[in-house]
Amino acid sequence: NLYVGAMTAAIRGHRGTLDKYIGDAIMAFWGAPVADPDHARHAVVTALEMQAALVGLNGELAAKGWPELRIGIGVNTGMMTVGDMGSPVRQSYTVMGDAVNLGSRLEGITKQYGVGIIIGEATREKLGKQVVCRELDQVRVKGKEAPVGIFEPIGLESSVTKDRLDELKLWGHALRAYRAQDWDQAEVALLNLSRMAPCPLYALYSERITRHRKEPPGDGWVGVTTFETK
Repeated sequence: NLYVGAMTAAIRGHRGTLDKYIGDAIMAFWGAPVADPDHARHAVVTALEMQAALVGLNGELAAKGWPELRIGIGVNTGMMTVGDMGSPVRQSYTVMGDAVNLGSRLEGITKQYGVGIIIGEATREKLGKQVVCRELDQVRVKGKEAPVGIFEPIGLESSVTKDRLDELKLWGHALRAYRAQDWDQAEVALLNLSRMAPCPLYALYSERITRHRKEPPGDGWVGVTTFETK
């Protein structure tokens, strides 16, 4: 209840519509029932605030002798069906559609990249330069053929430090080298990144390079990662 209460406050504080609680998960959406032209930014700012609120919440949990919590958040933008849905016995105001399903898939792969938030490329495009993001990968999620770009929001443009921007610039170089199968350049960049700010993402790509050196992906490879599970 402590956790759900804190996360719900963040959602409601940024014009989000609370859809439902699903076990230990929370589902919310933006742009309905009241139109919101800035829905993508509100959703992403909410996600950032939820992760920040979790830090304070974990302090409360530690004081009680309870284990800390970690969460993954997926955000996606697109056309969907919105309205009262269900049966003659019970209905709820909710959303359905491929864009909704992709948001759920993005939440599911946050742990694969060691990040707290993943947003889809449609959301990234809507944000413009308002939020600084780090591109993570091109992925093909379970049930979908077309690959999509995935990104991690870092923070509002005004709040991101120069050191972090330098890190993101070097990461962009590493990612380009990786996709070009220039393993040497990618490894050097990843080694420097790991020294600057070690994180699971850099370790993940280092492991991928080791695997690709042993089993080269071939000329037709474009750097897309396929996930077979949700």
